[in-house]
Amino acid sequence: MSLTQVYIGLGSNLHAPLSQLQQALAEIAQIADTSILKTSSFYRSAAIGPAGQPDYINAVSLLETGLTALQLLDRLQAIENSHGRVRELRWGARTLDLDILLWGQQQIDDQRLQVPHPQMPLRSFVLVPLAEIAPAALNIVSMGRLAQLVRDCPFNPLQKISPKELADD
Repeated sequence: MSLTQVYIGLGSNLHAPLSQLQQALAEIAQIADTSILKTSSFYRSAAIGPAGQPDYINAVSLLETGLTALQLLDRLQAIENSHGRVRELRWGARTLDLDILLWGQQQIDDQRLQVPHPQMPLRSFVLVPLAEIAPAALNIVSMGRLAQLVRDCPFNPLQKISPKELADD
């Protein structure tokens, strides 16, 4: 079985977001033929989308998997669903959002999955945690070098969540 390194973004802004992400990571670690190699710090950011939403908590994890992209997508969506994810409003509040950001150095253009994630260059809450665990020189297929993407990203202030805050959740 060949293994692929995959970066996924995690986000939540409903029902104890820190706990949602911690539980999701525990569930991702249980996916067959998949292991978590690294996870970034957790970051707080203002919500993008409809006004009045609570802040998001975000992180990025590096996985290694023997699954296909669509198999992993199915497992991630099952985890989202088990957390009460509702897909009614684009960019609306959510209990859990798990996005495949990068799939090795491959591009995927499927009706269910686009990789690299097309909104990634506009999202500091993805790029900053990704840069924390990935080499700055990482070349993202069709997008360029990670370090340059971080420099060019529109301003969206992030707050790194302290270990004390994680322990108190």
